[in-house]
Amino acid sequence: MSKNSGIEIPSGRILLHACCAPCSGAIVEYLVQHGCRPTVFYSNSNITPREEYDIRLNECIRYAKAYDLEIIADDYDHDAWSACAIGLENEPERGARCLQCFRFRLLRAAQYAATHGFDILTTTLASSRWKSLEQVNEAGSWACEQVNACHAEPPAAVISPTRVTWWPQNWRKGGLQERRSEIIREQNFYNQLFCGCEYSHRP
Repeated sequence: MSKNSGIEIPSGRILLHACCAPCSGAIVEYLVQHGCRPTVFYSNSNITPREEYDIRLNECIRYAKAYDLEIIADDYDHDAWSACAIGLENEPERGARCLQCFRFRLLRAAQYAATHGFDILTTTLASSRWKSLEQVNEAGSWACEQVNACHAEPPAAVISPTRVTWWPQNWRKGGLQERRSEIIREQNFYNQLFCGCEYSHRP
């Protein structure tokens, strides 16, 4: 591991789940400046309407291209996401619905990581002061456990998928929270005013 400003960067291929460009800015910049070339994985079926999803995706693509990073757009499936939120529609922000949402998105990221040779999974969700770090890390650890358990005993003659390790980094530390705000202004990012799902958009 290399240590910089209190952030230890694990060795191995890193898949960075990105929720949006504003949350990704300082993280991507930091990793690249310290010798990492993460692949960005945009998986956010919680976002509605589709036009909002596309705006945020295009901003992530624009920023990833600025660093010549690969970016993968997961399939958009809001119906599947909605199914995981059934019964939790009236939960407050940082409540049980948010945990299920994180699990849904990070499980898809972990599945992609395991089947495409990535060793490490982390997320830009951990940069937002509006999110519970405990929930983000619980969901990320759970997602990696699920894919690692599924791939523990692959069928004979099948190459074993990569074992994925969750990287529970608090991306608000080391001056990154302040740099996040600066990059939003420098890049003139579209800076959304709600989380993404229809429940968080309620007045």
